[in-house]
Amino acid sequence: MRSTLHRWPAALGLLAAGFQIVTGANRESVAITVVVATLCYLAAAAFNRPWIAWATIAGGSVIVVAGELAGLTWWVAVGLVAAGLAVIGLVTGVPRPALTAQTGALLGFGALAVTALYLDPRAGMILAGLALAAHSGWDVIHYRRNTVVPRSMAEFCMVLDLPLGAALIVLAFTS
Repeated sequence: MRSTLHRWPAALGLLAAGFQIVTGANRESVAITVVVATLCYLAAAAFNRPWIAWATIAGGSVIVVAGELAGLTWWVAVGLVAAGLAVIGLVTGVPRPALTAQTGALLGFGALAVTALYLDPRAGMILAGLALAAHSGWDVIHYRRNTVVPRSMAEFCMVLDLPLGAALIVLAFTS
């Protein structure tokens, strides 16, 4: 029982992936997942506070919705917040290697996720799925090093990213 409780992040990640799959995962929802996941890591690095990654899950969702309500594309809203986080990190003097790595990850994974929105639907689904599945590798690195985000967050993300990304790729070929 104790070992099962110890794996709550994995269980929560699998539940979140399953929920998205059952409710109709698509390239946009998976692209949002990729970008919010990288925003969580950037926020934790920008404030040099690992726990902020967990808070940014809800915050990222609010940013997506608020951006669209304000008439911005969701990824533009997230991009503006990400730029603000990078500036905060620079001004407050957080460790540069972590801030630089997380900013680069957001730019790289984010570029893939946004590009997926502009491809034909099947290719976009494949690219969004690949971007999210690849992000699970980023999660593994942070889990093993136990840096930037809490190990629980990295574990949650690993178990969310890989199955959901793979499911979207499978859906692209079967729909």
